[in-house]
Amino acid sequence: MAVREQARGATKAAAPRASASWKLQDAKAKFSELVRKAQSEGPQRVTVRGKDAVVLISAEELDRLLAPPPTEPLVEFLESLYVEGLDLTRERDTGRDFTP
Repeated sequence: MAVREQARGATKAAAPRASASWKLQDAKAKFSELVRKAQSEGPQRVTVRGKDAVVLISAEELDRLLAPPPTEPLVEFLESLYVEGLDLTRERDTGRDFTP
């Protein structure tokens, strides 16, 4: 148990790591700072009992992630494909012989 307490003590003494991870109690106490860092530095992880629980991201980042991919009309897409030299001819298909 002493090893567990030492590990726990070392974790408590450490400031938020460079990987932007916050303990839940620190995130609650410094919520304004957490929000500012999410906006300026990127996603901020919040842990509960040492395990990742949630990630706080800026609204701008969320909009970027949820935006539908740009689409182009089918004709423009097909015209943009490189098909020079592609032989699209095929033999005539007359079907199968039918014998009752």
